[in-house]
Amino acid sequence: MDSTAQRAPRPTGRTVAYDPSIPAPPLHVRAAAVLEAGWTGTSTVPSRGLYPHQWSWDSAFIAIGLRHVSPLRAQTELETLLAAQWADGRIPHIVFNPSVPLDAYFPSPDFWRSSAAGRAAGAPRTVQTSGIVQPPVHALAAWLVHLADPGLSRARGFLARAYPRLAAWHRYLLHRRDLGGGGLVSVVHPWEQGMDNSPCWDRPLSRVTPAPARSFRRADLDHGSPEDRPTDLDYGRYVRLAADYRDRGYADGPGDFAVEDPAFNALLIASEYALARIAGELGAAGSARQERAERLTAALVERLWEPSAGMFLCRDVRAGELIPERGVSGLVPLLLPTLPRDLAATLVRTVCGPHFGLGGTTRLVPSYDLLGDAFDPHRYWRGPAWFNTNWLLERGLRLHGERGRADALRRGILHTAGASDFAEYVDPHTGQACGATGFGWTAALTLDLLHDRPAGDGNGVTAIKGEVRG
Repeated sequence: MDSTAQRAPRPTGRTVAYDPSIPAPPLHVRAAAVLEAGWTGTSTVPSRGLYPHQWSWDSAFIAIGLRHVSPLRAQTELETLLAAQWADGRIPHIVFNPSVPLDAYFPSPDFWRSSAAGRAAGAPRTVQTSGIVQPPVHALAAWLVHLADPGLSRARGFLARAYPRLAAWHRYLLHRRDLGGGGLVSVVHPWEQGMDNSPCWDRPLSRVTPAPARSFRRADLDHGSPEDRPTDLDYGRYVRLAADYRDRGYADGPGDFAVEDPAFNALLIASEYALARIAGELGAAGSARQERAERLTAALVERLWEPSAGMFLCRDVRAGELIPERGVSGLVPLLLPTLPRDLAATLVRTVCGPHFGLGGTTRLVPSYDLLGDAFDPHRYWRGPAWFNTNWLLERGLRLHGERGRADALRRGILHTAGASDFAEYVDPHTGQACGATGFGWTAALTLDLLHDRPAGDGNGVTAIKGEVRG
């Protein structure tokens, strides 16, 4: 007999806290609710408690998902970020909300002192920001946002206003950050690459004397388990690097930490292709940008490809050598349309092999080598799976003809996002939520995958080749 038939009638006038007979809201409704909860009126916070300001690459990913809910809000998200751009072209990694208390996040505006310390670099006077940057996903995001509602975009002059700022951003990276002299961009702080405590940084970070623990207080530990976060030693080195950069007036040049990262450069290349499409939309020639993207791809292969690892590695610019650690960053160039076919095939084998386990031991790609000595399934970028990198790899697999694997990864992302309550990151084996839940880019990229069906949606959004090359 159906056990539900024996259930006694519920008393009236009482709130039902849990009723398994009531279906959960659809995944897209839940994801949209996360973005609504994080909306400030001009941008979206990644997490109300843990990250209460605007973050650069978070906003780019959030705009990509938000375009399916409100193209106007998606445009506003990027416009708010671009309005905080420095005169030298850099887009800062944090734009601070003045209504948030200083002790809610560290490093806070009084640490960065952007308007004073960044005066020579053209930091804005009307808004406080950090002085470092994050991966350049923004032109790709702007192009995708435009495609969501071209009529609205043209009526508002969205691309016409964004293009000069995006072009200046790319000029800054290509001209000021080629610290290795080989044509690729270097990051000068782990926070710039976005994968803060990746084992790929351990060797170059070991040269950095950490700031004294008493000189800062970590607000992140108020909102997350210490086992999920970077260690105090890591944090002391992050603070030292940021303070030294600030005290140099945010001038770029050789320092204790300079690394050419595969993902950062691959995202710049993808955004160069996107800028070519934006230029075409605005009636200008985009061929020079496409050619630059192809040259950068060749430089990426020349400087960062390691055949014995079957993937791209980071280059320690100061030491002049590749860093022998397999991080998910080295798989992200799968996004690139002119990546040599044999390299793309090798990357696919690496993604699905024992070091990352996709389709075997893991449902989502971990952030670090499963077989690496430093692997930790819960500690931030030292092993957990992140949704933004898996979204990028899903697109890369699809671009290079791996439809079955891309479909399986898409299903894994959607299932895990919903089951983990849109976690910041998850254990790659179990899917256990780590970090914050209700995380902005997890919800946003869930929306994007839900709307961008594997069969294609007719507007060229499914793969970067369609988005950026026609």
